[in-house]
Amino acid sequence: MSLSSEPWSNSHMPYRFTRRYQGKIKAVIFDWAGTVIDCGVFAPARTFVQIFKLEGVPITDAEARGPMGTHKRVHIQKVLDDPGVRSRWIAKFARPPTEADVDRMYDRFVPLQRESLKTNSQMIPGVVETIDTLRTKFDLKIGSSTGYTSPIMEDLKPIAEGQGFAPDFYATADLVPAARPCPHMVWLNAIQMNVHPIEAIIKVDDTVDGIREGLAAGCWTVGVAKTGNYMAASEEQLRSMDKNEYDKRINRAYDILAECGSHYVIDSVVDLPSVILDINRKLAMGERP
Repeated sequence: MSLSSEPWSNSHMPYRFTRRYQGKIKAVIFDWAGTVIDCGVFAPARTFVQIFKLEGVPITDAEARGPMGTHKRVHIQKVLDDPGVRSRWIAKFARPPTEADVDRMYDRFVPLQRESLKTNSQMIPGVVETIDTLRTKFDLKIGSSTGYTSPIMEDLKPIAEGQGFAPDFYATADLVPAARPCPHMVWLNAIQMNVHPIEAIIKVDDTVDGIREGLAAGCWTVGVAKTGNYMAASEEQLRSMDKNEYDKRINRAYDILAECGSHYVIDSVVDLPSVILDINRKLAMGERP
């Protein structure tokens, strides 16, 4: 059999002619706590501190925040895996924590978290206006993903909608086989909003696992530092914080989010439009995440 003299003819591997996507961003998928609501991520952090206190094994705020962004049951397991917490648990109960302990604590977490949302679900300043701009000026679809589960989101949705935030899709941790840092919630957003290719999507998050979720999915990622988990400060605390303390915290937050692979790190969602313009420029040149 003779070889074709036209190795790139239509009968030979036509995918070689496919060009990289050079269009614009089509959708942004937002995390919830620390990204669009609850500046400083206090609702889940305080609830984790509370359920460990109820077990007789108190944890620090930093220990409670360590695995932030994951499915909340997984979060509890990860806190229990922390060497310091684990040693205190064994000192208290004379045995390591079990799956039954995790289940019991998660069962406690859900109602306490739902109650906490009533006082820790304020939209972060400028977010609603910025998302309106993304929809009107950039013609973008708005998705969301979260470590919260469906029952918690059912409480959160009307609270957010009452403040002007209603994404086109809500992906919760219990809707996928594996939540963050796996990519499934991003892909579920893409399917439900009918957005492709994946490089036309941006994932915005304030946690390491949330950024890794976006990276695993293959989309652009933007870390949010000032309003998020690693800054761990309310709006009032941000306004009154000593400059040295502020600089120390914000630099740490930027470092954490940059080191985990974020394509961009910004103070808050308000800074996102300029990032989109830059990504659109890169896409037009054939760049990928």
